[in-house]
Amino acid sequence: MDNNSFDKQNQNTEQGQYQQTYQQPYQQQYQQPYQAGDSGLEEPVSFGDWMVTMLLMWIPCVNIIMLFVWAFGSGTKKSKSNYCKAMLIWMVIGVVLSFVLAGTLATIVASILQSEGIYY
Repeated sequence: MDNNSFDKQNQNTEQGQYQQTYQQPYQQQYQQPYQAGDSGLEEPVSFGDWMVTMLLMWIPCVNIIMLFVWAFGSGTKKSKSNYCKAMLIWMVIGVVLSFVLAGTLATIVASILQSEGIYY
């Protein structure tokens, strides 16, 4: 067997092996249709409504009450409801941090007074 015919056979089998490429099956992608729930609650909050909201946030006690009303009320637009929920969470975080810092400060002051010989 001559070397030339061996190369041709080798080339044919190699080409047969390498020509078989792997093809992934076609996967159809599905897109969910948009389901408009209550379209009145999905529309953006107007500029004037945000101005009134911010004005009410400056009034003590009223701000906390209105945050709860807007956060959990059924007639509030979704973006305003989410904003109020986030504000309530930040308020809770602020109150917790205030107590932690006040306790830490009270401990430091008591320690200083005790080291100076002043007892409270």
